Amino acid sequence: MKIRYELLKTEKNTKARLGRLHTNHGVVDTPMFMPVGTRATVKTLSPEELYDVHSGIILANTYHLWLRPGEDIVEKAGGLHKFMNYKGPILTDSGGYQVFSLAKNKKKDITEEGVHFKSHIDGSNLFLTPEKSIEIQNKLGSDIAMSFDECPPASADYTYMKNSVERTLRWAKRGKEAHKNPNQSLFGIVQGGAYQDLRAYSAKETVKLDFDGYSVGGVANDGESKEDMYRAIDYSIPYIPEDKVRYLMGVGDPVDIIEGVIRGIDIFDCVLPTRLARHGNAFTKHGKINIKNAKYKEDFTPLEDTCDCYCCKNYTKAYIRHLLSVDEVFGKRLLSIHNIRFLIRLTEELREAIKEDRILEYKEEFLKEYQGDSYES
Repeated sequence: MKIRYELLKTEKNTKARLGRLHTNHGVVDTPMFMPVGTRATVKTLSPEELYDVHSGIILANTYHLWLRPGEDIVEKAGGLHKFMNYKGPILTDSGGYQVFSLAKNKKKDITEEGVHFKSHIDGSNLFLTPEKSIEIQNKLGSDIAMSFDECPPASADYTYMKNSVERTLRWAKRGKEAHKNPNQSLFGIVQGGAYQDLRAYSAKETVKLDFDGYSVGGVANDGESKEDMYRAIDYSIPYIPEDKVRYLMGVGDPVDIIEGVIRGIDIFDCVLPTRLARHGNAFTKHGKINIKNAKYKEDFTPLEDTCDCYCCKNYTKAYIRHLLSVDEVFGKRLLSIHNIRFLIRLTEELREAIKEDRILEYKEEFLKEYQGDSYES
């Protein structure tokens, strides 16, 4: 079956939406945050721990799984769900972001047919096309597959961005024609940088292709300002149908999630919570903290008193700091559990705020605590 998005309510003061996404592997509420399981695992966490943090959809990476273990191995295992023993919904990205970061000479390596690049593992020459990306995702058997799009740099000029948008549209059409898995939904991706007319054009033309859901892409590129990210959302959302789910790719900063929800985004993903954890950082309602700091050596309180995660219910900052100082993996695991739960809890609170038509008040309260002295209303 294809996914189905059910719009339950639009918040009266903003474009924020309360929704429900029906998939082959369960029903999930939106807005929601999707943990990233790049290589068919969310780093250091088991599926059971993901269920405990109330994870819904998780994301796996097409490029990495294509290289290792290979899509044919995953297909023989019965698909991603059986291979990694995750019972909830799974979304696979197209591999485009990784491929474009590996393509060195943009003019030479990016062709109409596809993208030439070198493997990050052994330097071998590889070539990925829209058809190949979709074929890999068909075999992986995710609930949601993503179209193969060009990921232009945030600094791209208007002419480059316009040509990139046109190519992404041609690739989207080719990918849709190549999509053969009847139990898998396919999302289109809106590009166009921070150019209003290109975003509107990209959104309108992508919607004409009639995908099962839509993503606002190109907003998590290096060098892009927050203002440009928010503009890209504002320029895209008006043209995406209300009965289709809206996905903001690669965004996991708490403030950006709130701003995205207010602008009409439903689902988010990012490697940020586990990446921060591996460097000793934790999300808290008072902002990010680094547990490696000496001031936590004798701090026998949890990361957050109000957090219901396994880490906060059982362990102290002092203990986690000790684990990190002696390079024990358990410390990174605990921080990963907490950071993922923090972002999922944030989206749970946003859903309640939408129900009560008080999302702007929620934003104000959150930012005052999260940004502290640096907050400006």
